[in-house]
Amino acid sequence: MSNNAGSKRAFAIITTLFFLWGFITVLVDSLIPRLKDVFELSYFQAGLVQFAFFLAYFIFSIPAGSILARIGYKKGIILGLLTMAFGCLLFYPASEYRMFNVFLLGYFILAAGITVLQVAANPYVSLLGSEQGASSRLNLAQAFNSLGTTIAPIIGALFLLSETVKTSTEINALSIQEKESYLTAEAATVQTPFLTIAAIIGVLAVVFMIVKLPTIMEKSPKGGYSKLFKNKLALMGVLGIFLYVGAEVAIGSYLVNYFQSMRLTPIILENETMMAIANTITNVFNKDLSVSDPKSLLGIFVIFYWGGAMIGRFIGAYLTKLITPGKVLGVFSFLAILMIFTSMNTLGLLSMWTILSVGLFNSIMFPTIFTLTLDGLGDLKPQASGLLCTAIVGGAIIPPLYGFLTDQFHFKLALLLIVLCYAYILYFGWIKSKVSVRIV
Repeated sequence: MSNNAGSKRAFAIITTLFFLWGFITVLVDSLIPRLKDVFELSYFQAGLVQFAFFLAYFIFSIPAGSILARIGYKKGIILGLLTMAFGCLLFYPASEYRMFNVFLLGYFILAAGITVLQVAANPYVSLLGSEQGASSRLNLAQAFNSLGTTIAPIIGALFLLSETVKTSTEINALSIQEKESYLTAEAATVQTPFLTIAAIIGVLAVVFMIVKLPTIMEKSPKGGYSKLFKNKLALMGVLGIFLYVGAEVAIGSYLVNYFQSMRLTPIILENETMMAIANTITNVFNKDLSVSDPKSLLGIFVIFYWGGAMIGRFIGAYLTKLITPGKVLGVFSFLAILMIFTSMNTLGLLSMWTILSVGLFNSIMFPTIFTLTLDGLGDLKPQASGLLCTAIVGGAIIPPLYGFLTDQFHFKLALLLIVLCYAYILYFGWIKSKVSVRIV
């Protein structure tokens, strides 16, 4: 293990990765309502975007752990970054030729790169210090992840959702010149941000080629996975990650459509305070909401969902030092359920703000479930991390299922699926708090 100064420097460098994958993951959310319009998809079909993205976690998490064991964290991070850059580059032909399948492939490859980073960075941060402080450190690192998820909705709203998308009938009614001009402009709307991201990722890859990181590599015991599959608490944690990621992504992916279903645009336009908030945010980017698609106005407020997660993680890094992490997890899960039930049974701005506030209570869930699961596993931690990252596939399963239920029963009733996810997380937190008390 390197000295304390080296660990702190490594922690600061690694947090850039947390920011990066948080930003990209949520930027995908902003594309969903646009792709839904461009390709005239159902809510279930739109949910396939997240299916392609999070399916990569299921397929690549355990192989990524094996790769990292052979080549080390540093080379693994560089490999992950280069894979992400290639995925972003695929958005150019996908948008140029309006090919939905290529979009899905690009998302899949992009997520494969993020998977490598996740498998490496989460346990790496937890090992940069004492086991007692692991939950606090990972909450702090995840706070920078949430900084990326907070900024992404603004970029998405102003650059991906600001232009009104024409239907296929409207496009066919255009002259050849008008049609060519429209399709070129529409493609550029997606190409510019993702080509920029690809360039930034390339620069980061070069930085990690140069920088030195402390070497932290534990040997995994033979038969580790068979031991983990016999560990009830470890499997409960894996299921907790699956349901948490699925619930968080399902809410974030459909927020704009949820707001549209409640016809919130005119309500916001007539509310001085709401418009003041929206204009303050857009003025930073010198954008005029009055000429934007209504989805752009609604998308602006998604910042509060992901911004709440950022604030909550900074708070959580402090709370989990003072209070048993399992108890904090249970309380936050209960409050998330309370906010969802309130949103389900109300309309207008109250329904809007309560669903957005779920982000605040989401904040500590991933890092806390992750570290609670690793707690006490000793040399099984690397393999447990692979299983936990595999469970991120919940983001591929829950959103399409939520979309399907929305198609059948509408948004509000479909939220019961999300409530069940948080109810399990509450139960897991309660179980782990009891175990901690017995150990103490």
